[in-house]
Amino acid sequence: MRLQLEDRSLELREGEPLIMGIVNIGSDSVADPLSLETLDAQLEFALRQSSAGAQIIDIGVQSGRTDTPILPLEQEIERLVPLVAALAEQGILVSVDTWRAGVAAAAIEAGAVLINDVGGLADESLADVVGAAGAGLVVMHTRAAPKQEHFPRYEDAMTDILAFLEERIALAVSRGVARDRIVIDPGLDFAKTPRESIEVLRRLGELRQFDRPILLAVSRKYFIGMLTGAAPDERLAGTLAAVEFGVSAGAHIVRVHDVAQVVEFLRVRRALQSDGAVRLDGDPDDETLKWIAPKPHSASKRAASSAPPVVSPGL
Repeated sequence: MRLQLEDRSLELREGEPLIMGIVNIGSDSVADPLSLETLDAQLEFALRQSSAGAQIIDIGVQSGRTDTPILPLEQEIERLVPLVAALAEQGILVSVDTWRAGVAAAAIEAGAVLINDVGGLADESLADVVGAAGAGLVVMHTRAAPKQEHFPRYEDAMTDILAFLEERIALAVSRGVARDRIVIDPGLDFAKTPRESIEVLRRLGELRQFDRPILLAVSRKYFIGMLTGAAPDERLAGTLAAVEFGVSAGAHIVRVHDVAQVVEFLRVRRALQSDGAVRLDGDPDDETLKWIAPKPHSASKRAASSAPPVVSPGL
């Protein structure tokens, strides 16, 4: 399968997902405690994500929290555009997490090649913007308005997802978005209870019928916290378990906070599932890869250990 992003064509292989590194530059992230206030801090963090193995950097200003207000359009654009431009200038593939057509237009103008629409095309004109630019579009399932808490009580969540994505893909294509530029996302935790998100993930393979890349956004999700009792920034183990299941079910892109750890996980996974020779990147002469070096005991510590105890008078 291939994904076309403007003039870039990405080949997607089974079991070898692209890594989408998350860079939150807002002030109210759902699951990221980092505070990246300056452009320098934002750029440094994004470049670390890229160096760690992220092929796409996904930048978001607005969080999915339902207890904080929507930012003014101009403020979202003002905060977003400098980082998009700085990364695009270095040849990095940039995705932007937004549901607003105006923000999408500014981001694409600055160099973004993918719009990660967490509103499920609530703003249909966003598809016009993406289509005209030849950018990529993530079509995500949600039955809630952006930043609003709503649980529809589906009779069958996956059945609803399949119907929704079919309709929204058709809408996007009708507005000029080429089908080979569309990515689909089941929207775990968006307008879904933890139990519904778990059930949808179990049935992720059903999304293969669309013959489009599947985006797996499981990193630090609420459903993992409900399974493990772990706080958002302590959900790496649960995230890796969900990544393993999702990639085995056919996910082509994984959107994660902990890029380096997920890259290592997938590298070992790929080696173990391969029948051929594997590449060993470690230095065989590096003793630190074998064991932790013993701590030397200094002469002063040995002398102190052999000295008689000091007794304070009067005690």
